[in-house]
Amino acid sequence: MILVSAYCAVLLSFASGLLALMMNQRHALLAVSQYSFNKFFNSNVHCRDWVNKNLEERRFPVFLRQAVFVLLGLSGVFAVLAGLAVLLSKGVITDQIALGLPWLPWHVRFDGLSGFFFLIIGIAVCAVSLYGPGYVRSYKENEHPFAALGLFTGLFVAGMLLVLLADDAFMFMIAWELMSVASYFLVAFQHENSANRRAAFLYLLMAEVGALAIILGFGVLASFSDGFTFDALRESKLSVTWASIAFVLALLGFGMKAGIVPVHVWLPEAHPVAPSHISALMSGVMLKVALYGLIRFCFDLLGDVHWQWGVVLLILGTLSALGGILYAMMQPNLKRLLAYRLGFLAALFHAFNHALFKNLLFLGAGILHHQTHELNIDMMGGLIKKMPQTSALFLVGCMSISSLPLFNGFVSEWLAFQTALQVDVLDNGVLRSLIPVAAAALALTAALAAACFVKVFGLIFLGQSRSRNSEKAHEVKDKGMLAGPALLAGLCFFIGIFPGVIIHLINNVSGQLLGQTLPNDSALGWLWLAPVSAEQASYSAPLVLIGALIAAGICYWYLRRNPLTIMRRAETWDCGFGGLTPRMQYTSSAFTMPFRRIFAKTWIIDEQINKDMQGAMNQDVAAVHYQLHIQDHSWPRLYQPIAQGVNILAKQVGRIQTGNIRTYLGYSFATLLVLLWVIS
Repeated sequence: MILVSAYCAVLLSFASGLLALMMNQRHALLAVSQYSFNKFFNSNVHCRDWVNKNLEERRFPVFLRQAVFVLLGLSGVFAVLAGLAVLLSKGVITDQIALGLPWLPWHVRFDGLSGFFFLIIGIAVCAVSLYGPGYVRSYKENEHPFAALGLFTGLFVAGMLLVLLADDAFMFMIAWELMSVASYFLVAFQHENSANRRAAFLYLLMAEVGALAIILGFGVLASFSDGFTFDALRESKLSVTWASIAFVLALLGFGMKAGIVPVHVWLPEAHPVAPSHISALMSGVMLKVALYGLIRFCFDLLGDVHWQWGVVLLILGTLSALGGILYAMMQPNLKRLLAYRLGFLAALFHAFNHALFKNLLFLGAGILHHQTHELNIDMMGGLIKKMPQTSALFLVGCMSISSLPLFNGFVSEWLAFQTALQVDVLDNGVLRSLIPVAAAALALTAALAAACFVKVFGLIFLGQSRSRNSEKAHEVKDKGMLAGPALLAGLCFFIGIFPGVIIHLINNVSGQLLGQTLPNDSALGWLWLAPVSAEQASYSAPLVLIGALIAAGICYWYLRRNPLTIMRRAETWDCGFGGLTPRMQYTSSAFTMPFRRIFAKTWIIDEQINKDMQGAMNQDVAAVHYQLHIQDHSWPRLYQPIAQGVNILAKQVGRIQTGNIRTYLGYSFATLLVLLWVIS
């Protein structure tokens, strides 16, 4: 039954895509439906007229659109059920599907690791299915057909689920490519914008380069084994050199999809241009599928993990976390800012938490874009009064991603620090030196993340409106668009208070994959979290919550006791200047100016201040224009030289196109001679 639930999740996601494809045939469906209902209600004229009227108003396509998201939501529910079931049962289920190659049918394996990531995908898909119907309603059917959006969304989700089920290299790559190609069409959905087309092309190019690296990694394992099934690959005996080559190829392929520095350049380009619910799935879920692939390849297929690989991952992870949050601080574009906050994915627990709050923030950004038609945070402001429910949900996401206590992000970051404090038990001197440095970088990342999202929440929701669209904004009317983020916000708080629920599930994954589990006092205790031992360090979120509630109650009682201290609403103090205006507020670049000065070498900064002068001898300043452009070092120093080299090579190769038929016949004759020589 567990595997049946997993299959149902895949099939329902496929079905949602196929049902969306039927939107292209809505006129034919409308005619067929009218004919059928007329036959059925032929004896009742009033019913027949009512049905025809509603169908003519195109309510049937609206129902079809909602049915697509219902199927997608059911897919998420079955994925959650299947993931929980296999995690709790601690079992490993295998199967074969009569697809694939004649000598290699698709092999399926569903174990604890697959189930854990099934759980992550299922929760995200459930939230998106609640959010989606209201969000896609703003698209015009003739410009952005829902058939394409729904079809590729279903294929995208199905591809991710199939990656988790794959137990042979062939099925894995088919599912991986299905996930990548479907997400390419989703990134290019609003293709009328040149930026979207460029981002989609860059994403597809990087995805295919990464896929090629993964194929080569599987090829290294297959060359030392008897087949392409994962069971055969596990039995391969590799030398340290060949194992390291396979690891580097896997790290390049999966790291490119996960957005690890320096192969991350596609990520801030692709995520902002995709529809918000797709951005949530890509950033919050697809990156975790890449993490799953790396874990499966290294810990399951390669088996013997060498400490040098850990050093490489530690350095790249630290650079990704610190570089990502530093670049995020400079971003005025809300969705691009969220895409850069990848964090230090040192554990499955943080991957789970990361999926929750990144999906929450991207869905919240979608609501803001839907209501204000803006993604530039410098053009928002004052939305806490106009959109109180959205602001509360977004605040939960900001506090979670900033690793504040009582929310899930704090627990996983606290566990990462506790792991770093155990460095004295290691025998390797290199690791004992690097881990404290990485822990310090992680602490700096957490502090900068808090500053970044203070900026985000303050500029978007506090102060005064900075644009007409922001002034006219109001709370979203579609309750489903709030229900999806509310589900994720509730989980962020619940997991932050009771982290033992997820840690117990991760313990089962660790037992299956590594043969080792966490101590009982950390894995099974619901009140106290003690990753090493209760004597060394412990954390109790329920007690912290009780203490916070008591402190809040005391403060409330104290403020209410004295009439002079009762909180009241009043105009913001204008310092005697005679009224505040939006121009007096901090902008994104002004807020981050101290950080920009301190970490100036981290980016390529182009800052210009131009003055328009007037009056006698141009001594009076009429206007000041400020321009700030910040670029990542990776693009001009790594990718632009490669692009220039490819262009030069293409021009050299293009010289063989002379346009002379005799030359082409000579090419054919020379090729024929070479082939005859090779064959003979």
